[in-house]
Amino acid sequence: MASLGASLERTVAHHGRRVAVIDAHGRAWDWSSWRSLVARSASWLAAQGLRTAQRFAIVGLNSSRYAALLQAGFRVGCVPVPINHRLAPREVAAILQQAQCRRWLVEPEFATLAESAELAAWRDSCTLLPAEPWSETLASWPDAPLAAVSPADEALLLFTGGTSGRAKGVPLSHAQILSNAMQTGGVLAPRADDVVLHVAPMFHSAELVLAGYALHGAAHAYLPRFTPELFLAAVQNHRVTATLLVPTMLVLLLRSGLIARHDVSSLRRIVYGASPMSPEAIEMVAQQLPDVALVQGYGLTETAPLLTMLDDDTHRRALSGEHRERMGSCGRALPAVELRIIDAQGHALPQGEVGEIAVRGPNVFAGYLDDPQATNEAWRGGAFTTGDIGRLDDEGYLYLLDRRKDVIITGGENVYSVEVENVLLQHPAVAEAAVVGVPDPVYGQAVHAVVVLHPDADVDTAALQRFCRNHIGGFKIPRSIHYQRQLPRTAMGKIMKTALREQLQP
Repeated sequence: MASLGASLERTVAHHGRRVAVIDAHGRAWDWSSWRSLVARSASWLAAQGLRTAQRFAIVGLNSSRYAALLQAGFRVGCVPVPINHRLAPREVAAILQQAQCRRWLVEPEFATLAESAELAAWRDSCTLLPAEPWSETLASWPDAPLAAVSPADEALLLFTGGTSGRAKGVPLSHAQILSNAMQTGGVLAPRADDVVLHVAPMFHSAELVLAGYALHGAAHAYLPRFTPELFLAAVQNHRVTATLLVPTMLVLLLRSGLIARHDVSSLRRIVYGASPMSPEAIEMVAQQLPDVALVQGYGLTETAPLLTMLDDDTHRRALSGEHRERMGSCGRALPAVELRIIDAQGHALPQGEVGEIAVRGPNVFAGYLDDPQATNEAWRGGAFTTGDIGRLDDEGYLYLLDRRKDVIITGGENVYSVEVENVLLQHPAVAEAAVVGVPDPVYGQAVHAVVVLHPDADVDTAALQRFCRNHIGGFKIPRSIHYQRQLPRTAMGKIMKTALREQLQP
């Protein structure tokens, strides 16, 4: 298997004159000129003192420059470390230290971050990127040659989202990323005439879901920030055919009322993932974007990133009433992914039984950065245990029920928060819901819901509890419900249940 840098060379050989990248100002590069910009970016990295196998961090919004710097690292064997620009300075400092970054590159928009007192020790290793277009900055730089990089070498260092506790470093190799890019091809069906819009933040592993499109010569455009208006304008202006959205983005788009005012006829496929999406939202997609194929992906940073996919055909059959429950699944395992449901002792469970999801495959990482304890806890019996609780049906469709640490044990009964949340979301007054366990002197834990109501909606706790009673057993019904205007979420739209539990502490 090739390295990511070598795969770019192959794309250039096959698609050199096709459009490769379109920036926010409408400038475009074909694959040959894009390869040259990447190679010049690699020379620039070397001038920053970076050598093969050394790491460098990037703080910025989605952009063609961000993409060029990532690919420049792949070309010469330096390891990019994308950092969430929403992190506090002390969190950024912790990542820089843990990753042992030789340099960190900061977009002008985040210059104040580099000046913060918590990052004083890292000031000398900071490079503030210029405000001028990157192609102008590099106009006179030479092309760096493609380095001899092994597929097994570290290509990218990502940090887990940190929805619960300290983020962990996840080194991913060239082979692991390319494996997943090829594994997803059967469902995503990338084409050379695709135009892919990168909306999910590039510091997140979701960015890797779109890696397969580059292998087929598709064009790439970048959206720095998401709003329904900006997204639709980009789709219209760039004739976007494919994109990835988190459910929160997709729901905002569907509720905006703006789709009909834009030309979205080019759009062929939307991938969604990172958190569940309700059947009602899926039905809204079918109504407002009937010609768009909908695909769900489930995975983790540690799996580079996808493990399963729910294809468009299954979505459409479920919407027509055939196996409607599969709208609540996250699809079937990708090729070469071995997925099992195991018990607490690591033994495989029969089909239909509930347990932890364990996986093996060419896309699965080897271990956490400098954290043998966390690695040993995650790898058991030769498989990576995801920390997610789920079950498999008789045709191999995977249903997620909860994170292992979020399972609520009340009176000796297991309650899976996703099941309760899905019921609450069926109530017409409920816009969002999150369910967590809170301490209870009698039952150990009690089921507690945090609910966001639709604007102008009015419902009381007793009415919601009565509604739940018609759908789930009594021990699963929230004993208490708290109402607030929004839920704490990560940059990828995942609800931060750790933050919710902290809010609920007396």
